[in-house]
Amino acid sequence: MRIEIRGNQVLLDGYVNAVGRESRILPSPRGRFREQIVPKTFEKALLKAEDVELRFNHDKHRKLGSTKEGNLELREDNIGLRAIATVTDEEVIQKAKKGELRGWSFGFIDNKPNWIDGEDGIQKRFLEDIDLLEVSILDKTPAYIATSIEARGEDSVVSEQRSDDFKAEIEDLSPEMNEQRDLDYSLYDKELEFLKLKGGN
Repeated sequence: MRIEIRGNQVLLDGYVNAVGRESRILPSPRGRFREQIVPKTFEKALLKAEDVELRFNHDKHRKLGSTKEGNLELREDNIGLRAIATVTDEEVIQKAKKGELRGWSFGFIDNKPNWIDGEDGIQKRFLEDIDLLEVSILDKTPAYIATSIEARGEDSVVSEQRSDDFKAEIEDLSPEMNEQRDLDYSLYDKELEFLKLKGGN
């Protein structure tokens, strides 16, 4: 996960979730299970999605943008769902600077449940057809799984959330940090000149 701070905005670039890999053991009302997102599942979801929101901690009142607004780009490659987002929210920028952003997560609805019994007694679930509702940047340790009931027309459907941990690589390109870097280099140059005057190399 790359976090690039540019003054009054932050660029987030990383993978929301991987495809073709088994998850750790997850809890559910059906019992414990492992999950795997089938390759091309995200790609298909993006093709049919009119819009996918970018949120902070899955909070619908903390919308940070969307694919339709143009500050969120989502695509599936051979690793998984990659997100590139530009965020101008002050709280998120400050948390990025402090290294407090903890992970990505996504909210979805499973349209084609596919469960099989595992050899070790733990069921396996394959996600093949989903509606991708939103992706979130988190400032808390991802729980990987959460559910809520969502009304869709006359029906109620279960909306689920999945998360992946990440380690962030932070680069602060804001003007004040550039000034600090210039100052550091200036002091370094002066130290070199001083050493040369004393006969050092």
